[in-house]
Amino acid sequence: MTLPFDCEKRPASGSRGVVVTNAPLGSAAGAEMLAIGGNAIDATVAALLTLTVVEPMMVGIAGGGIAHLRLADGRHVVIDALSAAGQGARPDMFTPLSDLPDAYMEVEGRRNRVGPSAVAVPSNLRGWCLMHQRYGRLPWADVVEPAIRAAARGFAVSPYLHGAIREHESDLRMDLEIARLLLPDGAPLAPGSRLVMGDYAESLRLIQAQGDAALHGGDLGRALVDRLEGEGHVTLDDLAAARAIEREAIFGTYRGHTIVGPPPPASSGVHVVQMLNMLEPFDLRGMGFGNPDAMDLLARAIALAFEDRRAASGDPDFVDVPVDRFTSKDYARQRMPVIHESRDTTHLTVADADGNIVSATHTINGLWGACFMVPGTGIIPNNYMLNYDPRPGRALSIAPGKRVPTSMAPMMVLRDGQPLYALGLPGAVRIFPSAMQAIVNLIDHGMTLQQAVEAPRLWTEGHHLELEPAYAAQADAMRARGHEVRLVKTIGGGMNAIGFAPDGTMTGAACWRADGTVMAQAGGLARAGIRFVI
Repeated sequence: MTLPFDCEKRPASGSRGVVVTNAPLGSAAGAEMLAIGGNAIDATVAALLTLTVVEPMMVGIAGGGIAHLRLADGRHVVIDALSAAGQGARPDMFTPLSDLPDAYMEVEGRRNRVGPSAVAVPSNLRGWCLMHQRYGRLPWADVVEPAIRAAARGFAVSPYLHGAIREHESDLRMDLEIARLLLPDGAPLAPGSRLVMGDYAESLRLIQAQGDAALHGGDLGRALVDRLEGEGHVTLDDLAAARAIEREAIFGTYRGHTIVGPPPPASSGVHVVQMLNMLEPFDLRGMGFGNPDAMDLLARAIALAFEDRRAASGDPDFVDVPVDRFTSKDYARQRMPVIHESRDTTHLTVADADGNIVSATHTINGLWGACFMVPGTGIIPNNYMLNYDPRPGRALSIAPGKRVPTSMAPMMVLRDGQPLYALGLPGAVRIFPSAMQAIVNLIDHGMTLQQAVEAPRLWTEGHHLELEPAYAAQADAMRARGHEVRLVKTIGGGMNAIGFAPDGTMTGAACWRADGTVMAQAGGLARAGIRFVI
């Protein structure tokens, strides 16, 4: 099969475990846990904590996210560590500026995007502690150690990190604490320079000793609340009451495969299954990858999924999400006539030799979150208030205690009950349509795992259609099919994935859109009874 793109990275395979994250030190932290006898859950938590150091623009302990676990006994568990609005939040706390699609979430003073008023109650650390406590194997102190080491010793700034600082320089410059670290001498840290995060290392040591209590009611929480005072709404009581929730996964089918994803408040499990149901009657393989008719079908399925997401999506404690209807084959067939008519997170994927698999997406929401740092702690808070509809009376409107809506898509694909693929990516509302396209690449187009994660993507909410560079040659054909086309550098962020072969070999892949790094372990212990003798 000839494809309109070349892979820029190479996969890695092993039988003892694979860790794929969007930063080399994150992958190294997870691999270290596997090497000292930990399982995939230990590796995931160690990697995530280390990513809060080396990918500080993407993920932090004062953020939120979702981890999808397939345990060695075959159970699927989803750890919902999403942020929530505090008890002082109000549906009308922001003033919207426009109802136009491109500016729908913009509010007066950018108060839902930057500064203390943008911060929601975090739950990342709660979720990581819960996941480790219930399903990890190593002592908590061990899984925190690699993050402490990275923060205290420092690490080389990558061009990717440098670019993230430069692109948000004006907002970062407004906060003296974060500017002191990231803009020394008034300029963004240069690629190759060393970034040492001494204050954050001390915060991590406190977390190593106290667990999530350090933030959720302890000294770190008090420092956060003090910084938010006067402009934010999150209180120490909100932090103490924050909780991670263990939820049941969403299951669907596609061409003989089982598709598994997270449930609401995440929209991905529901709408990935829904989109695949809508595409299933069509011969996408016969059309071929990059065929304009196939691309048109993808775009229209994505637009319809967003239409339903806007109508009924979000926290199931506040919104009646018709999961069974959205994921049914009959509903997809009802939506078919409609088809005929007409971005900043981190993700990691980890698997161990025992059969535990984790696909986890966690974030501080926008790049650099709320764009400030809590003095003396190194903590960068989230700007999750940006995810709510700033208008009252909508499915995604703000309400006290309401968990944020999210498009995170830590997905898994099974065949005959056995894991075949685990994958995910960052990228806000571009996440779950991108995950769906990767699944189509694997099942319909027979791509290798590396090809599937690196393949060009398209995206739409039903207004304009975005195409990545490798799809640019099809722009005129898509315009002829009625789409307003925009050519963009990337859609979503760095996807990473693990594929599982029947012989026990695991293959990890990461794409060109981030510093994705695969570390695989093979070999193992000596044959029983063997001793070295001279």
